[in-house]
Amino acid sequence: VTEQLVIERIRLPRIILAMLVGAALGISGAAMQSLFRNPLADPGIIGVSSGGALGAVIAISIGAQAASGIFLPLFAFVGAFAATALVYGIASTGGRTSMATLLLAGVAVSSFLGAIVSGIITFTSNSDIQREIIFWLAGGFDSAGWDDVQISLPLILAGVLIVIANSRELNLLMLGDDEASSLGVRTTATRVILLVGATLATGTAVAFSGTIAFVGLVVPHMLRLVLGPDNRVLLPLSALGGAAFMLGADTIARTLVTPSEVRVGIITAFIGAPFFLFLLARNRARAEAL
Repeated sequence: VTEQLVIERIRLPRIILAMLVGAALGISGAAMQSLFRNPLADPGIIGVSSGGALGAVIAISIGAQAASGIFLPLFAFVGAFAATALVYGIASTGGRTSMATLLLAGVAVSSFLGAIVSGIITFTSNSDIQREIIFWLAGGFDSAGWDDVQISLPLILAGVLIVIANSRELNLLMLGDDEASSLGVRTTATRVILLVGATLATGTAVAFSGTIAFVGLVVPHMLRLVLGPDNRVLLPLSALGGAAFMLGADTIARTLVTPSEVRVGIITAFIGAPFFLFLLARNRARAEAL
C-alpha cells in the first residue's frame, strides 16, 4: 500500500510534469530556431525564462510562496508573459515587427531582468529566502503534485497545439517574408501566433519547474541534424524528444546521490553543454571538409 501511494502521489505526477515541461521546452526551442532562422535560439531568447525567474523570485522574497503554493507559479507565469510582451512591444513599430530587433531586445531585457534577480538575491538579508531562491532557479520537480499537473497540462497542451497547427506556415516563413506572403501567409499574424504559443508553453514550464537550460536548444538542434528542417515533422518530434530528455535528466537527478537529490537544471546543463559543443565541432569539421 505504501509503495502504491508513493507511486500515485509522488512519482507519477513528477514523471508527467517532467515530460510536460520537456515537451514544452523542446517544441518551443524548435519553433524559435525556425522563426529566427538561428540554430542557437532557445525558448528563453525573447525573455520568457528571465521574466518567469523574476516573477518567482519576487514571490519568494515577499513571502507570497509561504502564504500559498499557487503564488509562485502564478507570479512566474505573469512575469514570463510580461517580459515577452515588453520585448515584443520594443520590437514592434508601425505595425511591423523586426525579428532582428526582437532578438536583440530579448537579449537586453533578459540581461536586465537577470540583473534585478541578482540584486534581489544580494540584498535579501534572510539566508533561508536566498537559499530558496537559488534552489528554485536551479530547476526541479521535487515538489510536483497532481495540482501542478492539472493546471499545467491544458496550458502547455494549448501552446504545443498552437505551434504544431502553424508548422506549414513556419516552413514558409523560413523562406523569407516575400516568398511566404506570395504563398498566402500573413507573416506578422503568423509570427504573433507562433510567439504566443511558444510563450504559453515555455512560460507555463518555467512557472512549474524553474529555469532549466539546454533542453530547448539541444533537442531540436539534434533532431534537425537527423530529420532536416521540415517543421511538420520536427515540431512534434521535438516535443517527444524534449519529454524523453527531461524524464531521463530528472531520473538521474533523483537517483544520482540518493537519498539526496541534484537539481534537474544542473543535470541538463552538464549533459547539454558538452553535447552541444560536440555538435558544433562536428558541424565545423563537416563544413571544412566540404
